[in-house]
Amino acid sequence: MPTLPTNILAHLLPFRSIFFTDKTFLKASLLLIGALICKGGRTVCSILRVLGLKGETGFAKYHHVLNRARWDALEGSKVLLQQIDKDHQEPLKIIIDGHLERRKGKMISAKGNYRDAVQSSKDCTVISSGLKWLCVASLNRFSWCKRTLALPFMTILTPHEDCNKKSGKKHKTLQDWTCQILMQIRRWLPLRSIIFVGDSEFACAKVALECIKQKIIFVSRLKLNARLFNFPIRNHMGRPQKKGTRLPTIETILTDRTIEWEMKEVSWYGSTRRTVQYCTGVCLWHVMTHSSTPISIRYVVIKDPENILSPLLLMSTNLELAPWEIIENYVVRWNIEVSFHESREHLGIETQRQWSDKAIARTTPILFALYSLVILIGNTLFKTGKVEIEQTAWYIKEDFKFSDMFKSVRKYLLKEMYFCKEEFSEQAALKSQKDFIDRVVDLVLQVA
Repeated sequence: MPTLPTNILAHLLPFRSIFFTDKTFLKASLLLIGALICKGGRTVCSILRVLGLKGETGFAKYHHVLNRARWDALEGSKVLLQQIDKDHQEPLKIIIDGHLERRKGKMISAKGNYRDAVQSSKDCTVISSGLKWLCVASLNRFSWCKRTLALPFMTILTPHEDCNKKSGKKHKTLQDWTCQILMQIRRWLPLRSIIFVGDSEFACAKVALECIKQKIIFVSRLKLNARLFNFPIRNHMGRPQKKGTRLPTIETILTDRTIEWEMKEVSWYGSTRRTVQYCTGVCLWHVMTHSSTPISIRYVVIKDPENILSPLLLMSTNLELAPWEIIENYVVRWNIEVSFHESREHLGIETQRQWSDKAIARTTPILFALYSLVILIGNTLFKTGKVEIEQTAWYIKEDFKFSDMFKSVRKYLLKEMYFCKEEFSEQAALKSQKDFIDRVVDLVLQVA
């Protein structure tokens, strides 16, 4: 079998450190390349067929990579983040969001019934059975795309509460997982300036206090009835106050004609620009359910001059952050939804069929990581002029999309491995598999 192209190996070789043996690394690399080449469901059987290994009698060893082989997935997230985070001039923007993978079956223990955000609307709530994932992504800009891209580097399975009760484990909420993720990222990047953006689901005092402890800027959306207070007055008699008088409600602020609203054109959803009105201030945010210590925040109330959009209440733990920066940092988080959609469309998310708990916990994070690897490999190919925009008579594209990068990477991979090297067939693959292993291992040792 032909060796992998250099541009592909340059992004795969750093992951060699997370595997305990070179043979496991080789089989994992083959599965990853097969997942790029094949179409439809990303099952191990489909990957072996597209690699010409449908006659491989030892096919079980490829399943073992996912369900029993020893390798460190958390270390793999660190390696991928290091490849993504190359520019240290600007703060690292990290977003987090939940993703529901629809799965059914008695053998899948971690599944539960959750609200399906894709199929639900304001008037109708759809409940689906599946696995709940917590996806963490980095926001990056590339010269070939006008839109900011969300590159997932860590995906964690959050078992349902019923599953934890059956197994006798303590149940972790999304906020507990988020705090653990923040601590882990800070260990990896102790001196890096980080901005952490989450939806209203993550806007709680526990996450905010953990961000302050880890010196991470936290930007999120608050409910319109959030408890906001003025700072306490220090020159009064008695016990020192922890908070002052409560601020007016958002409904009162929106109807108060004495408030001077500022108008600003900011980046909005869909890579567009929109003019919004906002008022801002610094106050204390008090959540009684978690801590009696109020949190100092900068709040931003946003309203639409045309009265089309509903008002928003945003917050930031960094009091010096400009209001328009808070708005744009929160709005840009929508790009992770695009990453979810493109991963389902092109990489076969929700098409895997494992029943093993370990294989389930590994496969979906690998496919999300493959999304980021396609972007990184495509960016390398773009610099060498090997990426083309696919145009049609009815759709003229001005910049590159993920579909263009994905097709260019597949085309380059097939061309370099098969058509420009030696003739590829099933018999040739089985006959030269040992030689291929030796060549890749030698190359790994040389580069390392």
